[in-house]
Amino acid sequence: MEAQPRVIAVAAKPEPGVGKVLREVITLVAGHGVEGDYHAGPFVRHRSRAARAPDLPNRRQVHLIHAELFDEVAALGIDVRPGQMGENITTRGLALMDLSPGTRLHLGSIAVVEITGCRNPCNQLDAIDPRLLPEVARKAADGTIARRAGIMGIVVQGGPVRPGDPIHVEVPAEAAGRLDPV
Repeated sequence: MEAQPRVIAVAAKPEPGVGKVLREVITLVAGHGVEGDYHAGPFVRHRSRAARAPDLPNRRQVHLIHAELFDEVAALGIDVRPGQMGENITTRGLALMDLSPGTRLHLGSIAVVEITGCRNPCNQLDAIDPRLLPEVARKAADGTIARRAGIMGIVVQGGPVRPGDPIHVEVPAEAAGRLDPV
């Protein structure tokens, strides 16, 4: 991992669907998510979850993914670019999947995202490459699934986030446990 974790890309899109549009800057809004992004809002926006319980709090306001995953699948001939998997923020130099719920990521000068869990990847990733989903949702012999398609979070403090911004990790004393799908 790099000495200083960094944001390498930011993306948002007002319509539903996996791929997001790369931007020069995104604005995080406290309690809401990424300004102008389909998944922003105080209540759940994931279409299947919202159909079942539209008044649940949105614990998936921001999707972050580590560029190291792209490097790993590239070695298998799977080409994935920032934004393609639906993430709002692509990072480098930070083992996102090793963080605990409750961990706060300080992005740039003022924005703060609190991790709520991991992304549960779905078959929409087949549009990128049919080999991608089995790589980011590996099923073990005991039936458990290792999800590696990034993490989800809520915006605690808003602000702009740009490629090149540093990331500082704050692990509160109460942050512990594994990342469950949200």
